[in-house]
Amino acid sequence: MKPTVTIDACATSHQLLLAGLAPLDDGDFRAPCLLPTYSRGHLVTHVANKARAHVRIFEGAAVGEVRRIHPDGYDPDQAAGAGATRPATELRADLADCLQLLEGAWAALDDEQWAARGIMAAGPRTMVEIIGHHLRNIEVHHVDLDIGHRPSDWPALLVETELPKRLRALPDRASRAGLLAWLIGRGPAPDLLGEW
Repeated sequence: MKPTVTIDACATSHQLLLAGLAPLDDGDFRAPCLLPTYSRGHLVTHVANKARAHVRIFEGAAVGEVRRIHPDGYDPDQAAGAGATRPATELRADLADCLQLLEGAWAALDDEQWAARGIMAAGPRTMVEIIGHHLRNIEVHHVDLDIGHRPSDWPALLVETELPKRLRALPDRASRAGLLAWLIGRGPAPDLLGEW
C-alpha cells in the first residue's frame, strides 16, 4: 500500500531542506559540515546522488525490475567530491531536480508496487522501507549541514519509526556494562560502535 504519510513527510522535509539551503553562497557550500572531511557541497552532492539512485530503484519497481542502489565499484565519497565545488546555484538546482524526480517516481507507483524490492547497500528492501530510509537520510543530513536544522525539528514520524529500531540495536553498539551503567545513572553515555 502506498505510504502516503511518509511521502507527505518526505515532501515537507525536501521543502525545508531546499529553503534552508536557499540563502547559502559559494563560500557557505565550501565550508565544512558536521561530517568529517565533507564540506556542505560534498553533502548536498551526496544527498542529490542518493536521491538519483533511489529514482532508479523506484523506476525499476514501476516496470517490475529489482534494481541495485549503486553499480559495483561505486564510491560515494568520490562521487560527492566530484560535485562538491560546483557553484551554489548549481548545487541547489541539482538537488531540487533530483528530489522532484524522486517524488515523481513515488507518484508513479500503484499500491501493489510499494511491496516490490530494491537492493540497498544493506540488502533487499521494499519500496516502503526505502522511502523510510530516504526520510531518515534527508532529516539527518539536514542536521549534518549545520544550517540551523536540529534533531528537535525531526518529524514525529521519523522519530517514532527510527527510535525503536535504534534501541533494539543499541546493545550491539556499546559495552553492555557501560550501557547499563548509563541507563541507571551510574556512568556516562558509552561510545557507540559502528556507523548510523
